[in-house]
Amino acid sequence: MIIDTDTASDDAVALAMALNHPDVDVVAMTTVAGNCPLEDTTRNALYTAELCGSAVPVYAGADRPLLVKAREATWFHGMDGLGDQGYPPPSRSAEEEDGVSALINHIRGNPGSTLVTLGPLTNVALALAQAPDIVGLVGRCVVMGGTANKVGNVTPAAEFNLWFDPHAARMVFASGLPIEMVGWEICRFEAGLDAAEQVALRALDTPLAHFFLDCNSTAMEAAHRQSGTRRLELPDPTAMAVAIDKGRVVTRSSRHYVEVEAESPLTRGMSVVDSLNVTGNPVNVEVVNAIDNDLFKQMVFDAAGG
Repeated sequence: MIIDTDTASDDAVALAMALNHPDVDVVAMTTVAGNCPLEDTTRNALYTAELCGSAVPVYAGADRPLLVKAREATWFHGMDGLGDQGYPPPSRSAEEEDGVSALINHIRGNPGSTLVTLGPLTNVALALAQAPDIVGLVGRCVVMGGTANKVGNVTPAAEFNLWFDPHAARMVFASGLPIEMVGWEICRFEAGLDAAEQVALRALDTPLAHFFLDCNSTAMEAAHRQSGTRRLELPDPTAMAVAIDKGRVVTRSSRHYVEVEAESPLTRGMSVVDSLNVTGNPVNVEVVNAIDNDLFKQMVFDAAGG
């Protein structure tokens, strides 16, 4: 597995799910600006790997979107991306190689790997532009991003990752990569950890259980202000669950033509899913429509050491 991430609170949980899973070999993590500036997403990825006892190489990638101005989500995740808990700096630094080159080299060196994207798709778009041959070398590309004709979380039409760099998202969705789209709607409602489940997670009393809850504290409050929920909603971990154990986790999916709007101010970053296949355009995305929420939650608990 190769992970591209704008590591903030929910990304950190997703990284731990992969790094702590006995059947997953994470060969590289690349970071991108998104939830917070690149310096912070890189630090947070390194810190999370350290908590998991992993020395996986981390590479810093793009520090801004391709064409639009960067507008981070520190209002949601905290100024440091991890709930402003005052975590110490990691004991190691990112690799010297840049994230885009690292994506290309690790995909070429590990044909058939699963590429999991947890943030804006800037690094992936740049890698595709430089090395279009990698399209045929990726076994699966699991994208946390977009919504399947549902409400957005940063505009009425768009989910944050695709909105942050819509031109990159448009390129990636049109690239021919074997995309599995896990939209923001998958993490909502019953998929979120309710109050009792949060108490049970805390009761595990492991460093990662406390980390999962504490680093998401700012995000939980922001989500409550935005939608009224008191659940801990974890979009990136839902995508990671799909990447790790798709056969059991995904209960319903469908294949469609999906395009990302990049130009319209009103619908910038919208993932337009041709649900009825009315355009006649060739299918390019497998859209995840539903997951086994109980199994997903168990995977989060397992990652925390439960």
